[in-house]
Amino acid sequence: MLVRLSGLGVRVGAERWLFRGLDLELAEGSCLALTGVNGSGKSTLLRCLYGVQDPTEGSVTVDGQPPDERRPEFRRAVSVLFDDSALFGEYTPAQHFELLGVEEPDHDLPDVPSRQLSAGQQRRLLLRGAFARPHRLLLLDEPERAVDAAGREWLAGMVKAAKAAGAAVVIASHFPPLVQAVADQFVDLDEAGGTAERTR
Repeated sequence: MLVRLSGLGVRVGAERWLFRGLDLELAEGSCLALTGVNGSGKSTLLRCLYGVQDPTEGSVTVDGQPPDERRPEFRRAVSVLFDDSALFGEYTPAQHFELLGVEEPDHDLPDVPSRQLSAGQQRRLLLRGAFARPHRLLLLDEPERAVDAAGREWLAGMVKAAKAAGAAVVIASHFPPLVQAVADQFVDLDEAGGTAERTR
């Protein structure tokens, strides 16, 4: 299994657990969807998977090792789009892909500084960058945000293509149609910090 969580828990403050006792495995070629209300721990769990959030208890491994975004080999295997990921406003879409060191995919974004793009276009650019980077594991935090209906269909197709290419995908989402379209496993993180998992 590419991703393993064992008894994973994150506590905030003295008593409140975002989630606790989370056990799961995720294989390459499959997608895990994280759902739940705002503040339930979806983004925190993604950050645990990327190694920028330490769990309070339990363990997480990616390809048998604790995640650590400081390691070059880990960064080569994991591509991430967090909810607060940002663009360089003065760079054009083509320059963003050059900065990432990846070939620019075919796209319909205008050749202007990214600050001039609409919110939806900026989100698409960030998503295209995340998909374009080489990865075995793809982490996406609310990828549907600011994306229109056509963009959501495109997004679902891109996630399916990543799975077909052998990548494991974890998405945190508030959009049930996307979750139903792409997810093989589901974890619902409720407001009280409990967890529930089911497999399609």
